[in-house]
Amino acid sequence: MLLPGGGVMFRLWAPDACSVAVALPGRSPIAMEATSDGFFSLTVSDAGPGQRYRFRIGEHEVPDPASRRQDGDPAGWSVVQAPLPPMRQASPPRPWHEVILTELHVGTATPEGTFEGIAARLDHFAAAGFTAIELMPVAEFPGCRNWGYDAVLPFAPDEAYGSPAALRDLVDAAHHRGLGMVLDVVYNHFGPEGNYVSLFAARFFNAAHTTPWGDAIDLGEPLVRRYFIENALMWLTEYDFDGLRFDAVHAFAAPGGDVFLRELAEACRSVKPDAWLVLENDDNAARWLERDTMGRPRFFTAQWNDDAHHALHVASTGERRGYYADFSKDPIADVQRALAEGFVYQDNPSTHRGGKRRGEPSRHLPPTAFVNFVQNHDQIGNRPRGDRLAASMDAARLDLLRFLLLLEPAVPLFFQGEEAALDTPFPFFCDFAGELGEAVRRGRREEFRDLFHGTAEVPDPLDPATMESAKLAWDALTPTATAPFRDLVAHRERLVIPLLGTAYLGASTIREGAALVWRWRFASGTLCLAANLDTIAVDLDVTPTAGSVSVGDADFDGSALRLGAWSGCAWAEPA
Repeated sequence: MLLPGGGVMFRLWAPDACSVAVALPGRSPIAMEATSDGFFSLTVSDAGPGQRYRFRIGEHEVPDPASRRQDGDPAGWSVVQAPLPPMRQASPPRPWHEVILTELHVGTATPEGTFEGIAARLDHFAAAGFTAIELMPVAEFPGCRNWGYDAVLPFAPDEAYGSPAALRDLVDAAHHRGLGMVLDVVYNHFGPEGNYVSLFAARFFNAAHTTPWGDAIDLGEPLVRRYFIENALMWLTEYDFDGLRFDAVHAFAAPGGDVFLRELAEACRSVKPDAWLVLENDDNAARWLERDTMGRPRFFTAQWNDDAHHALHVASTGERRGYYADFSKDPIADVQRALAEGFVYQDNPSTHRGGKRRGEPSRHLPPTAFVNFVQNHDQIGNRPRGDRLAASMDAARLDLLRFLLLLEPAVPLFFQGEEAALDTPFPFFCDFAGELGEAVRRGRREEFRDLFHGTAEVPDPLDPATMESAKLAWDALTPTATAPFRDLVAHRERLVIPLLGTAYLGASTIREGAALVWRWRFASGTLCLAANLDTIAVDLDVTPTAGSVSVGDADFDGSALRLGAWSGCAWAEPA
């Protein structure tokens, strides 16, 4: 920590260490003083911004677990970071109900693979119709290639992407163009390489609980919860992100996990009351999405709705393997429920989970409590080759899926390049070495051995070419290619967003075979959407109003709405 009068105070929570010293380049290690509660501290009067340092514990030199910047990866030097400049313009974020998200991976979204590379192309995202950008995790990870979920130093932007100042400049530049900024953060585990915390603070972890990535973080320990809360507050205040997406909170071990979620929401809202706080939660715990009497989130703003994705995916592709098995019995009914009520699984038994009941009732929640998508980093990368829908799905189905996302009332999210229907793959990639790298390579092959088509070739996650294959072709992101997307955004702004700004009163649905009609009622009117998710044409006894918008072979003859294969129609009715 930089001191007002000059110098730096170094501080480390190391309850399992007998002694700790600060290692500075070209100097002998300087012993730190043990204080209360397992902390060690030391003030170095001639240190300042740019000072490189590590902590020496026994024979090990380790990075600062709260390092704000690294020089030489997690195994290198931590760097004392100068305060970031004041924000360029202080303005509240746009209302959540106006958000249209694009998810970006910094390393592949542009040819440069940097914060500056995205900043130089912000005009594209604004012109395409997006109102916010969500970055996949950017915290320091080992090597130079990673999805970001293997980070080990959550306070330091990865040096492969650029400096802390460059990230702050990106957020400022986005705000200048009216784009909100969301950051994906990971508080359920550390990556498998470069995490040294267990050497000096074993109580950071709880071996009694495991995650797919190792021992669970012990959120029953107040100082551990505070560590991650301080991280969230840093992104919201120092970098001025408008919101955060919290990865896999279902992996938070109870009871500390529930305490942490409550404290996390309260702390974030104490510094940014209207922050967009979004969960990934496989448990479908609707209680964290509750609204107060004024319709404001009590805790979290929304949740990524995997149920909606899975239902739409099965209905449009016919795939039923793996976790899609839970949506294979009647995918049309699942789509019907997901768009009307949020979760498909609301305390229902899950075949994929051995009959375990999953979820809580969600139909009372407003549609904006859910982020819906038909592709994201997980759902593309969980496929053996990381192939997108555009690589195999016909244009009519793709068009209908995009139509549904932009004309139904949940907050829509699109993966990078989806606005132009690019088929660029997004396979899993990383930069581990030695036995760990081999274990990851072998694990990916075994994971997909019995999934999808059984013989699918899995790209080598350690080969630099695998990451290169995921880089967007910017010459394909032309105004012509994004025009259909922009048109649908304009229809959303006209038909959907004005209703979302008023009180939500509930939804009703009609089904005729594979054709569905939804009516979402708001204080200012009703949003109506009809869609046919099959190749057999259907006649529906509904009457679209003037100004309706359609996709595919949809036609109203004055008495019935006829929907051809994979077509839809949307309209708004006054209150």
